[in-house]
Amino acid sequence: MKEDFLHYLWKFKKFDTLNLKTVNEEAVTIINTGNYLELAGPDFFNAQIKIGDQKWAGNVEIHLKASDWYLHLHEKDTAYENVILHVVWEYDADIYRRNNTEIPVLVLKEYVSPETILNYNNLKSPKSWIYCEKQISKIQNFVFENWQERLFFERLERKSQAIYDLLKETNQDWEAVLFCLLAKNFGLNTNGNSFLQLAKAIPFSIIRKESFEVENLEALFFGATGLLDSDKEDVYFKDLKFRYFYLLHKHQIEKIYTEPLQFFKHRPDNFPTIRLSQLAGLYHQHQNLFSKIIGLKSINSIYRVLNVSASSYWKSHYQFDKQSPKKTKSLSNSFVDLLVINTIIPLQFAYAKTVNDSIAEDLISILDSIAPEKNSIIEKFKSFGVSSKNAFESQSLLQLKSQYCDTNGCMKCAVGMELLKNN
Repeated sequence: MKEDFLHYLWKFKKFDTLNLKTVNEEAVTIINTGNYLELAGPDFFNAQIKIGDQKWAGNVEIHLKASDWYLHLHEKDTAYENVILHVVWEYDADIYRRNNTEIPVLVLKEYVSPETILNYNNLKSPKSWIYCEKQISKIQNFVFENWQERLFFERLERKSQAIYDLLKETNQDWEAVLFCLLAKNFGLNTNGNSFLQLAKAIPFSIIRKESFEVENLEALFFGATGLLDSDKEDVYFKDLKFRYFYLLHKHQIEKIYTEPLQFFKHRPDNFPTIRLSQLAGLYHQHQNLFSKIIGLKSINSIYRVLNVSASSYWKSHYQFDKQSPKKTKSLSNSFVDLLVINTIIPLQFAYAKTVNDSIAEDLISILDSIAPEKNSIIEKFKSFGVSSKNAFESQSLLQLKSQYCDTNGCMKCAVGMELLKNN
């Protein structure tokens, strides 16, 4: 038995409310269960309860055992002085406030049906991956679809925090924020932090000034990530290295250091050399990229804006000094899809919030047209009968897994609450 189950029972009155009595045999009538704020202090604020002939307004605290009141030192905390009812599963001690007045205790176990307890035990039964893995596919479509939409926007809210942090760091420059986000995602999981470090280290005003020559951008990007630190006979390498130190001197910035880049286990098209060249090409091609993408409402329009390739040298190279068969290395649609999911959609959402615009339907529409991500979490959900048709659904499932399943948040989850009702 977990305390969050008791919170669920109290919040939704999932017990017999007609014949409630305290341990001292006083009748209890619940007028209002209070607000469940999940903050420090009592569990439910501003409840209204009639105990005996007296109507009370105040807070409700919930514990598995009555003695937990003392275990958590509530008797010494002024935040608990306005508790009007102590709701517990087991009664093992009388409870008193700081002024030694007794707090009425309601033992909830006596009023919860065996079926509700059985449903809870079934939901919390041993699992191989998530608690509801044997039941989640049985949830009604209406319930699950509504829950998916909320999960999706919860995920965007969480991603937005990093965007707002970047806004502060960049003095509210949305173009600079976009550059940081794109850099991180061009680097994928292995090199994302290094690419983000370079994006933060180079003032975006310099990117703006140097964007008219793609070689200058490549020099800055390759130099900042340590790819120009050695000595090579390659003519293009020497040119970029000369440009890099010239640009450092020109703009009066110190040599930049990032985490070492990783090539290992990457397909050649994902080598950091290629991704940095493509990022340079993107900013060479679009001097005001944020203004061009912020209002886009279809995946095809985004594909058109992000239709860029690595520079000429990289058509026949993956690394310096190592020639390869000639190939135009453009951003693939599948790679752009990742940029849309992890950069453009969160940025559009965050920006819309700052200007009080409502674009929820537009964001869902874009992700509806993108294939779902392919990863172990999405595949595992699929094995339990929950498939994703598009990126909107797969993003929702990732939020469900990380913020609810992994944290044992069944009592806060629409799936968990539905299974408690219907098992």
